[in-house]
Amino acid sequence: MIPVIAIFDVGKTNKKIFLFDEDYHIVYERSARFLETEDEDGFPCENLESLRQSVLDSLKEVSGLKQFEVKAVNFSAYGASFVYLDEDGKTLTPLYNYLKPYPENLSKAFYAEYGGEEKFSSETASPALGSLNSGLQLYRLKKEQPEVFKKLKYALHLPQYLSFLVSGQYCTDITSIGCHTAMWDMAHNQYHQWVTQEGIIDKLPPITPADRIFQTDGHKIGIGLHDSSAALIPYLINFREPFVLISTGTWCISLNPFDHSILTTDELKKDCLCYLQYNGKPVKASRVFSGNEHEQEVKRIAEHFNVDVIKFRSMPYDSELITKLKSVFHQNIQTSDITKGSGFAGRDISAFNNATEAYNQLMLDLVNQQLHSTKLVLKGKDTKRIFVDGGFSKNAIYMHLLASVFPDTEVYAASMAQATALGAALAIHNSWNTKHIPHDLIGLKYYSAS
Repeated sequence: MIPVIAIFDVGKTNKKIFLFDEDYHIVYERSARFLETEDEDGFPCENLESLRQSVLDSLKEVSGLKQFEVKAVNFSAYGASFVYLDEDGKTLTPLYNYLKPYPENLSKAFYAEYGGEEKFSSETASPALGSLNSGLQLYRLKKEQPEVFKKLKYALHLPQYLSFLVSGQYCTDITSIGCHTAMWDMAHNQYHQWVTQEGIIDKLPPITPADRIFQTDGHKIGIGLHDSSAALIPYLINFREPFVLISTGTWCISLNPFDHSILTTDELKKDCLCYLQYNGKPVKASRVFSGNEHEQEVKRIAEHFNVDVIKFRSMPYDSELITKLKSVFHQNIQTSDITKGSGFAGRDISAFNNATEAYNQLMLDLVNQQLHSTKLVLKGKDTKRIFVDGGFSKNAIYMHLLASVFPDTEVYAASMAQATALGAALAIHNSWNTKHIPHDLIGLKYYSAS
């Protein structure tokens, strides 16, 4: 039987389970999608019951595979999402969507109480993002549903809820707390005073180290990690020289784990924030909603030109076409506008002769937006490398264009066995793996500015 670790990697769209062997090769994988349900206000949200059942069924299934011995289990999942549990560990509410609009009156009252939006955002390294600040979701629950708040035993971020399903243990993880929650005082490295003042701290289980494991039914169970923080772990293990990682997916997040400076007011306004690594160190980050915009605009292009979206998945880079488009269409986005999209949504599709032209212009716009976003965390002369992982790392047009806008920096597409899941596995390496961590976890493909 091959010793393996099972990793549940839960994204907004895809839910996956992987088995890694001791050399961190994927020896089994499966993915699923669930139809969303709705909360009490009719807003779309995660189908929590389907997710719960899928985790338990999948773990039972892989544990029964005769060729593998599941030694450990860990979890990575998207952030800004709390699961509210009562005394018996039962859910009290739906898993509210972090895209759900936040009541303006509550937001104003909160920031007025705690020093104003600018000062508070600086202290917590969390731009004012409404429901994306998961701490404000708890504040909203207390104010709008006080009876539910009274019944609340613990609020668990999604990765820790997944861990709880298997281990039965309640805990809080620093990578989830440090994910633009507006709950952590970065300067003092502790919960912000409002968390105690509002009685929120009583609803949060103890902070537990990321490499802690719980023993149950023969498995060693990790506590789970926030996905963006997990994706950074393989790079921190493999590379010592300063770098920036652009983790691409629904969000394209530029992460600089070597910049520990305090966020400025201007950076906060441009959606910069700080994550916390699994070792507790801050990571300066900037982000844009590019993956989501790409998905929506590809559909618009495909519908207009009556082509299949598959056409765009492996489109080659055409330097002559790019030169032509640059001479016709200007890149109008300003640094101050990067949080509002790339600008392609405002373009008239009929201005393009075909779907190929339109798609290449979309990529030009997205990369121009990415340039402004990444530059916010790419400071000083020490950082010589940019690594790109996730969906856009496989997009030849994106990678060539990115190299062209960062001519003085080495740009690489990184390929590895699922960075987020791999990071979650590496976080508890010493608990289950008898071998040393391999030095060849990450494959790199260099893209030249020329």
